[in-house]
Amino acid sequence: MIQPRILAAAAVAALAVFAAPTMAVAADAKVAVVRFDDAVRSSPQYKVADQKMTAEFQKRKSDLEAQSKQFESDVEKFKRDRVTVSPDAAAKTEKDLAARQVDLSQAGRKFQEDAQTRQRELTNEVVSKVRDAVVAVAKEKSLDVVVADPVFANASFDITDDVVKKLGGTAK
Repeated sequence: MIQPRILAAAAVAALAVFAAPTMAVAADAKVAVVRFDDAVRSSPQYKVADQKMTAEFQKRKSDLEAQSKQFESDVEKFKRDRVTVSPDAAAKTEKDLAARQVDLSQAGRKFQEDAQTRQRELTNEVVSKVRDAVVAVAKEKSLDVVVADPVFANASFDITDDVVKKLGGTAK
């Protein structure tokens, strides 16, 4: 019967023989890292997308805020004047205010959904361009592997500034 120590030693020896060529290839690999979120946020494309987003949704946001303030003002006025109006007029005003509140809530949700959808669209466009820039920089530098957002990396491995420059931006 083979002793466990001899079996373990034979397994380690076999692993070393078969893994040595792989480790040698891995030791020669050219690796870099990129802080992907920083590259996206520093890119001129992101700044343009952010401005586009603001331009598209600022008017709707302002309109919703104005409608909300007007609604709150009307509710306060109704609370003050409630005792001086007829019961029928109070019931009608309550019904109108309730309908406006529902409409305002729906408009707010629709605004949020539209804004989130548009934000995703614009962000996906920018992310795609950043990804293409990462690949281009990796090919220019003859890199074998690019790791995105590592927990730790020596600054000499970081190509984030090169990616931002490739996108037409200025490095930090």
